[in-house]
Amino acid sequence: MYINETHIGFYVLAAVIGLAVGQFIDWMNERLPEYKKVFTKEIFSEYKIKFKPNYILMLINAVIYVGLVYRYGIQDTFIENLTLIKYLILTPMLLSAFVIDYRLQIIPNRLNLTMAEIGLVIAFIFGMSNVAITIDMLLGMLAGGGIFLVITLVGGLIYGKEAMGLGDVKLMGALGLYFGLANIVVIAIMSFLIGAILGIILIASKIKKTDEYIPFGPFIVIAVFISMFIPFDILVGTLMTILTLGMYKG
Repeated sequence: MYINETHIGFYVLAAVIGLAVGQFIDWMNERLPEYKKVFTKEIFSEYKIKFKPNYILMLINAVIYVGLVYRYGIQDTFIENLTLIKYLILTPMLLSAFVIDYRLQIIPNRLNLTMAEIGLVIAFIFGMSNVAITIDMLLGMLAGGGIFLVITLVGGLIYGKEAMGLGDVKLMGALGLYFGLANIVVIAIMSFLIGAILGIILIASKIKKTDEYIPFGPFIVIAVFISMFIPFDILVGTLMTILTLGMYKG
């Protein structure tokens, strides 16, 4: 049986792996904020003793994994599958960044660095078949980190404090390696738009106070997942329509 030209077995496999990785994210969320190693033998001793399934993370990660397989399918060659592979690797790190930043208002340096390291490896692999893709990914890294760094510095000069944390700057720089120049700019715009909308909702519903800090990392993560699933041209058209108040006709 095939769904969207992909055998159902791949969906089942993605769901099973997604559930397991989802539970591993819970382990990451405990270790990373304390600057402890994630890949350690303690996962089989310490964590096993106090093991509690995190069904929410497991389900979310499994659904995203299945969705990615549906969106990108299973292709014939490794390079053709590389986009799917990089998103499968990136997803648990994104979910970890979302949870940790929401809870503690930080994005651990180790998490951002791991994203960047894997992104560089993927950029190198892409370069073996098309150097232009690698150059675009490197430009994405510079643009992603650069846009948020400028905002942080300008915010510091105007308001006397950081407009956003340096963890967000590092996160966007790392993500630029996965999405390239054009996509990371769209992700940046989307994250600000999502932040504005959800920020207003959080304040209006009194979940957050007007003077209370709202972490920006979760907004970036939401924008990234949207970019993974919605084609670039549709995203650009939608953003232009919103930003021009419907005047843009495509």
